[in-house]
Amino acid sequence: MASITFTHVKKQYGNARAGVQVIHDLTAQVEDGEFVVIVGPSGCGKSTLLRMVAGLEEISDGTIAIGDKIVNGLEPAERDIAMVFQNYALYPHMSVFDNMAYGLKIAKMPETEIRARVDKVAAILELAPYLDRKPRALSGGQRQRVAMGRAIVRQPKVFLFDEPLSNLDAKLRAHTRLEIQKLHRDLGITSLFVTHDQVEAMTLAQRMIVLNAGVVEQFGTPKEVYQRPASVFVASFMGSPPMNLLKNIAGVPSGQVLGIRPEHLDIDVDGWSVSVEAVEMLGAERLIYCSLGANQLILRSYDDHLNPALGSTLKVKPREGYSHHFGAVTGKRIE
Repeated sequence: MASITFTHVKKQYGNARAGVQVIHDLTAQVEDGEFVVIVGPSGCGKSTLLRMVAGLEEISDGTIAIGDKIVNGLEPAERDIAMVFQNYALYPHMSVFDNMAYGLKIAKMPETEIRARVDKVAAILELAPYLDRKPRALSGGQRQRVAMGRAIVRQPKVFLFDEPLSNLDAKLRAHTRLEIQKLHRDLGITSLFVTHDQVEAMTLAQRMIVLNAGVVEQFGTPKEVYQRPASVFVASFMGSPPMNLLKNIAGVPSGQVLGIRPEHLDIDVDGWSVSVEAVEMLGAERLIYCSLGANQLILRSYDDHLNPALGSTLKVKPREGYSHHFGAVTGKRIE
């Protein structure tokens, strides 16, 4: 196992004047054995950053170190990493066993050691009954487990996951997330996991890097990111539904944006008057969409008796101690 250290890492396509900056001066430390999720919208540079760690993309400036070794000039095979991609990238003509064992055979490992490693990992991933099957005879979830197994048998210093759950249905994604959590708990290998799905980020990460157009908006635990977002971007991206971001509200100093999570708005006769525009019934909860002047506001309620008619008026008030303030120009958190 090993830490991953980013020091003033930049990535640019094209020349200095006309080029496109993809990663902007990123400095961060992923600790030995830590599971870090890189999360952000499509096109923000997540996969590019991961591919730079893997050696599949060149670094324009700065350094990346795995353990105490700077890897900028090393080939992917020399970095002691294993990568799991969005598409399974399995050899269709090979059995599950041969797919998982392929890298070990290339490394000329003894057959007995190869068999022992593959059998052990197959047992962990519940793939033992399928070792003789070809990938076409497996479900999507089983194929993804084979891809993960192929990475695990190599016993690398670092795992790199590039949106590995994107091709799975919702139920299977949830199940595979649990498997990945258990694997990390058992193996303890330093892992970087790229996703655009905030649910995956919140459930898998020990810490997360929230990336926006190549800039790190926040690097912290899921709790820190959710409860104390560092910027308007983080507040609006992390959370489903997102944080309410309100402007030009009476009692709030000008130049500030007021942020309130939907679950931190309460019905209160002394609150704001809001007009109900839509109601979504989601089983145990309701999402009530309202307008407050020029602002849209979402209220999350667990009260079975609260079912307002469209066009009706509610009185709502932010729960004390749960408001957030951001600079209207900078977008950064104001303490």
